[in-house]
This record gives sequence, C-alpha cells and structure tokens, in this order.
Amino acid sequence: MNLFGRIFRISIFGESHGECVGITIDGCPAGLSLSPEDLLPDLERRKGGQGKGITPRKEDDYPIFKSGVFNGKTTGFPITILFENNNTRSEDYDKQRSIPRPGHADWVAHQKFGGNEDYRGGGHFSARLTTGIVAAGAIAKKIMNGVSIKAEVTEIGGEKDLEKGLQKAIDAKDSVGGIVECRVNGLPVGLGEPYFDSVESVLAHLVFAIPAVRGIEFGTGFAAAKMFGSEHNDAIENPQGKTRTNHAGGVVGGISNGNELIFRLAVKPTSSTPKEQNSLNWDTGKTEDFSIKGRHDLCVALRAPVIVEAVTAIVLADFMLLEQKIKRVI
Repeated sequence: MNLFGRIFRISIFGESHGECVGITIDGCPAGLSLSPEDLLPDLERRKGGQGKGITPRKEDDYPIFKSGVFNGKTTGFPITILFENNNTRSEDYDKQRSIPRPGHADWVAHQKFGGNEDYRGGGHFSARLTTGIVAAGAIAKKIMNGVSIKAEVTEIGGEKDLEKGLQKAIDAKDSVGGIVECRVNGLPVGLGEPYFDSVESVLAHLVFAIPAVRGIEFGTGFAAAKMFGSEHNDAIENPQGKTRTNHAGGVVGGISNGNELIFRLAVKPTSSTPKEQNSLNWDTGKTEDFSIKGRHDLCVALRAPVIVEAVTAIVLADFMLLEQKIKRVI
C-alpha cells in the first residue's frame, strides 16, 4: 500500500491539508552524514520556483528529523522526516464538495473509503506527499557515489519551446501536460532481478506512483515498433559492454548493461483547471457547470523532474543495496 522497497524501504504518510506530511526510510546504512541542509536543494526544486504556471501556495518544507539521525549521522535505524503544512485554504474545497472534480480521485476515493476520506486539497492523493519522496531521494543519491541522475522537462503542451507551451495554457485559461526525460550515468552492470523485478518493472512501478504520470518508455520506446531489428539492436563495442547505440536505454533483459539509463514519462494536464467544466453534482444527482477554485499549477510537469530523480534514486539505491547483500551472503 504505502510501503515500497526491499532493503531501502520507504513509507509515506499525511494529507495535503493535514498537520503534516512525511516519510519513514528504513534500510539506510549507518554512518552516512546527514543534515536537513543536505535535502534542501532538491526540496526547493520541488516547489517549482516563482515562474509561470506555478501555484501560489508556498510551504517552507523544512525537514524535521524525528528519528534515525544522531550527531549528524544515520544510525542504521528508520529515519522519519516530517514537513509541516501551514499555508492551507481548506475552505476552497468545502465550497466545491458537492461536485467530485473530473480527473481527480474525489469520486473513487468517496466510493472506496465510504466518505471518510480527507478531501481537502486531494487528501492523501495530493502531490503534496511527494515532499517526503523527494527527501528520501536526496538520501538515496548520497548513498550512490558516482551515480548521476538528471531529469528535465523536454516538452510542454506538445511544444519543444517550453515557454510557448506554457503560454498556450495561459492564453486558453486551461492547463497542459508535458514530457520529462531522465538520464542516469555511472550505474554498474547487473542491477535488476528478472522476471518481475526487472529494472524497468520496478522503476515503472514507482514512477506511476507520482500523481499525473500517464505513461513511460525506455530508450527508443514506442518508436521501436517502427524499426527493423537490425536497426534497433545495440552493437557491443568493447569488453566493458559499451554499445554503439542505446536504443535499449541501458537495460537489456531487465538488467542494467552499464550504458546510460534513459527513460521518458508523460505527465497529464493538471486536473484542476480554471476552465469551466460540466460534471455530476452528487447532492442533486444532476450535472451542472462549475469551475474549480483554489491554488493550482497550470503545468504540473514543471515540478516533476526532481520527483522523477527521487523515485529513480530510491529504486536504484534499493537495487544496489540488494546486490551488495547478495555478495555478502555468497
């Protein structure tokens, strides 16, 4: 449910407008130097800055360590980190409670949890919970010396020119989606446990936990369906496994091959759009026109790169720790 990983394990908790959100991280090796300041650069990136299309809701997102760190180093026991919610406007959600918002989890959450869900700001379905994931990702990055993980937005609203794509949303008074590409360098050969715990399988599992992600492709991805096999195959150039091309995206047979790991994901348009919509009012049983109030991003893809880096780091750190554990047993 809200637990992920085998050795480097995370468990998230909290709601968008609750007292706090947070994460518990188990399996982090003892002796790792760790302070709140180590996490702040990535946490600041998650906020998205002050640019176009970013929600005006701002939280300090200062990490409060509650366990697992002593004298500036990890103890080897679970690390629990809290982030306080202080800048909330829950009344925005009380006013629109009668209409489950299209594209959101309002209706399915109401059915699944019998009306006991916290609907303010999306409750535990909110991207607010990715704050803890980003913190865990920053710690995972520290574990993996020599591994570089970099994600960036490559397309917004179907435009390679990101400003142009964002302006489309502003002009239409609507929201837009985007494409995020992630590249990982410095991975060892041999990560991945086929069949069901292949690198792609586990990465896709956690990537789809990021709100608004609708698709993922590795290497050449869907374009491979249009290629000949001889064109798609990556010829091996040397005993270290370097390939002449990288259509596979650094993974073959579910196992990392030492080349650059490359994948892209599709992020849908923000469901909370200022555009007037028509949907069900579950109090009256009829549909009606309405518009969503509150503070929202016009393009959530702008916040996604650091979150994508975080989930990638979490998955790869777990694979690397698992590999080390197997070697110790042998």
